[in-house]
Amino acid sequence: MRHGDAHRKFNMPTSQRRALFSNLTCALLTHEQIKITLPRAKELRTFADNMITFGKKGDLNSRRLALAFLRDEEVVAKLFSTLAERYKDRNGGYTRVLKAGIRYGDAAPMAIVELVDRDVKAKGAKDLARVAAEKAAAEAQEKAAEEEAKKAEKKAEKKAEKKPAEAKTEKPAAKKTAEKKPAEKKAKAPAKAKKTTKTAE
Repeated sequence: MRHGDAHRKFNMPTSQRRALFSNLTCALLTHEQIKITLPRAKELRTFADNMITFGKKGDLNSRRLALAFLRDEEVVAKLFSTLAERYKDRNGGYTRVLKAGIRYGDAAPMAIVELVDRDVKAKGAKDLARVAAEKAAAEAQEKAAEEEAKKAEKKAEKKAEKKPAEAKTEKPAAKKTAEKKPAEKKAKAPAKAKKTTKTAE
């Protein structure tokens, strides 16, 4: 007898199949549109609709059941706030499956699964925020490097200005020493002359 054969098996154990659809449901509720194979898309509708039903109920037991299946607190928070508010007047049919041709390589039929009345900006929002943060960090590093380079240039200019001033102050001292030397020689010359005169006497 065919008891308990309500869902597709996908040639994998129960634990792997449960983990697969948990991750796919999280991805669908986060991005609100994903592209997967057609059999998986058809099977995913039941899990996504059940999660949105839990979100619309809004009680503690439903939240615990959703968290036990999704295992992601951010997705559960979005499910019980944004999505529950969006679909409060809709009785079922929260997802849509659109055929998307054949996958190159193995010719698997592909499909796009999306939420009805989805938020277009939700798809890839985390990635866009991460890229924007990385760009801002890179720009801040560039600005810091430019400021450091400018500071180094200013220091080099100040040193270059100080060197000529020091050289100018040192030159008069050298001249004074040069002037002193001939005077000393002149003073020594008469002393030698006196000695020669004494010897002649």
